[in-house]
Amino acid sequence: MADERTTPRRRTPRSDGIRTRQAILDEAARLATVEGLEGLSLARLAERVGMSKSGLFAHFGSKEELQLATVERATAIFTEDVFEPAAEAPNGLERLQALLESFLSYVEVAVFPGGCFFASAVAELDTRSGPVRDRALGVVADWMSALEGAVRDAQAEGLIDPGVEPAQLVFELDAYALLGNGQFVASGSKEALDRARRAIANRLDAVRVARSL
Repeated sequence: MADERTTPRRRTPRSDGIRTRQAILDEAARLATVEGLEGLSLARLAERVGMSKSGLFAHFGSKEELQLATVERATAIFTEDVFEPAAEAPNGLERLQALLESFLSYVEVAVFPGGCFFASAVAELDTRSGPVRDRALGVVADWMSALEGAVRDAQAEGLIDPGVEPAQLVFELDAYALLGNGQFVASGSKEALDRARRAIANRLDAVRVARSL
């Protein structure tokens, strides 16, 4: 049996250390939507959060580790702000509407100054390989899967035309949302998001099954 005096113990992170790490990652995610994940360096982030580079290095041992942790933090925020509000919707159609509205609201309240974190990350990393790109693309795939699942549920519930191809409908709805995101970030005008909302509503009206009275 190992001598307890010489056996290293795993240190439990202190709550203040966890809060510090989260605050750093919140700033990293905001910075990444403006300057890009590739522009996210320990030195640049240390400057923004008022820490020494060596102090920041204690939290993240490399640039890639910082990037991956930033993506994970952005994922947690996206889950809380977009996925979770739609989870209790009573049917597939309302869940689909709630997901899209939550996305537009997440953009509108400027959670990140560069708009949707993942729209920004994927546009930057789309031609590059590696774990950071793969993780960001995984979140986008989860988003598309959630939308498509809601469409399929709505079709099974008799709320959306069963002849509609779910993947095509989701492609169109996501395109409206992403265009709203991009134009809002570029112009600062909420008119772009209002147009996205109207386009989404019109498209859903076109595929909604008419309910007889």
